[in-house]
Amino acid sequence: MANLFKIAIRNLARYRRRTILTSSLIAIGVIFVLLFVGVSGSFKNMMIGQMTDSMLGHIQVHRKGYMASIDNLPLTMNMKPQAVKKLEKVFQDIPDVESYSPRIKFGGMLSTFTETTNIRLNGVYPEKEMKTLPLLASRISNGGKEIRKGEIIIPELLSRGMKINVGDIVVVIATNKDGSVNGKQLKVSGIIESVTGPGGRDGYVHIEDAMEILRMEEMEISEIAVRLRDFGKLHSVYNTLNTLLSGELNKQGKPAFEVHTWESLSPFYNIARSIDFMTIFIKAMLTAIVLISVMNVMIMAVYERIREIGTIAAIGTMPGKILSMFVTEGVLLGIIGAIAGNIIGTGLVYLLKVVKITFNFGRQSGLVLSPYVTLYDIVMISLIVTIVAVIGSLQPAFKASRMEPIKALRHV
Repeated sequence: MANLFKIAIRNLARYRRRTILTSSLIAIGVIFVLLFVGVSGSFKNMMIGQMTDSMLGHIQVHRKGYMASIDNLPLTMNMKPQAVKKLEKVFQDIPDVESYSPRIKFGGMLSTFTETTNIRLNGVYPEKEMKTLPLLASRISNGGKEIRKGEIIIPELLSRGMKINVGDIVVVIATNKDGSVNGKQLKVSGIIESVTGPGGRDGYVHIEDAMEILRMEEMEISEIAVRLRDFGKLHSVYNTLNTLLSGELNKQGKPAFEVHTWESLSPFYNIARSIDFMTIFIKAMLTAIVLISVMNVMIMAVYERIREIGTIAAIGTMPGKILSMFVTEGVLLGIIGAIAGNIIGTGLVYLLKVVKITFNFGRQSGLVLSPYVTLYDIVMISLIVTIVAVIGSLQPAFKASRMEPIKALRHV
């Protein structure tokens, strides 16, 4: 085996220019794949982080059937205190759950005494909400970053349209599940930006104010947002929650709860999937580059060395040995290109991270791109290059091993 590598290295050195050009082409393909994987992966993770850490949470739990009519924010589909206690006990028993935040979601009217418009409100426990959504505070552009009793954080859309400023007094009017109307004066303590664009009518109040507005005798929760310690265990925890809650049935004997990951709650999941598909496409292009490059070089190598092949076959070299010799040359070309591409590509990814490129996502500005590549990415790309180099070498190598010695020696 060592002799095969020595012969392959010597033959590649004989055609130095061709070897350098082919290895460079493979290296360039590897570099571009690493750059795309690093940058796209960073952007995808940042986009997911903005959605989960400032609005959705990683997982949400609702009463069964709530999501089917969530556009109407039905108060009749809220979870009773007993159900909430069961869920809290389940969350506390799962080590991967870092925090959770119960919410009362309801629609109402916002009035400045001169103008009135509709608004969607989230009644939350401030400490739990901020812990579950660590980026929520960064969306509050004016005023304080806290959600206090007697105060309201209104969306930027309504602030601009109705000329509401921090410190103004507004009235929130809502209809409870029994159909009665109630209102409460609140002080505007902050303006919150939308994650995805200039639209958005979601504001925040303290959960006790929400109970008062809705005249709740006991706290009924619309949803519970959950944050995990390790986002990579999202589907594992989701499956665990589904298993643990599947035994909880309502009076009709049907499941009492439904569990959703952020993927089923946000249309941005489709963008994340598109990035994954693009990564697969880029890797397919790398495969094509390596395959065509190695095959072209090996075909030329076989054509130019027909008499040499005839000589080594005439002195008794077995066809399998000849095939191995040419395959080894192709593998070495792939390995050289992969090593050079990995070194340069990893260096460029690190350079981009040091430069700290900024961009805007939705209403969030100044987000810093932090591209990275993992050891898994490097190993997988190297394996792809090596395997494709072997495949690209097989046909020319097989042709060389099947040559008749006498015909090959007569070749001019």
